[in-house]
Amino acid sequence: MAENSQAAAGNENQNQPQFAMQRIYVKDLSFESPSAPTVFQEQWKPQVNLDLNTGHSKVSDNQYEVVLSLTVTAKIEEKVAYIVEIQQAGVFLVNGVEPQQLGHMLGAYCPTILFPYAREAIDNLVSRGSFPALMLAPVNFDAIYAQALQRKQEEATAAEATSEPKTH
Repeated sequence: MAENSQAAAGNENQNQPQFAMQRIYVKDLSFESPSAPTVFQEQWKPQVNLDLNTGHSKVSDNQYEVVLSLTVTAKIEEKVAYIVEIQQAGVFLVNGVEPQQLGHMLGAYCPTILFPYAREAIDNLVSRGSFPALMLAPVNFDAIYAQALQRKQEEATAAEATSEPKTH
């Protein structure tokens, strides 16, 4: 009888949602300082621009690779001081979640986990380039994901409106 209850408990655990971070790694990394060494003579009041993107792909049945891409460009007036590009990636085990919840996990939750690793790598590269430390502000990936969903819904609504036949 105990064996049956253990088997039932095992089946229950298989139906429970599962999430596990399996690996975090740098997929691509680049640092450029095209104006060095003359840029070091300028007064350091840079304009810093951050471009951010996320993507994911299925690796196997329950494994997904999530890639957070960041590009940081620092300029002094029109002179580019440095450009840092990183693709911080991770492999995540996700099982037993609804498709909508899966989208949120891969589009918001996983990038939130990856961001501190990318931020540390960027700060390290900038310091090695002999520039003052750059600590990027936290990013609200939940808000970015919600905006992306809203934009997709608006585009789908606009596409439906333009594809309807016109009557005269």
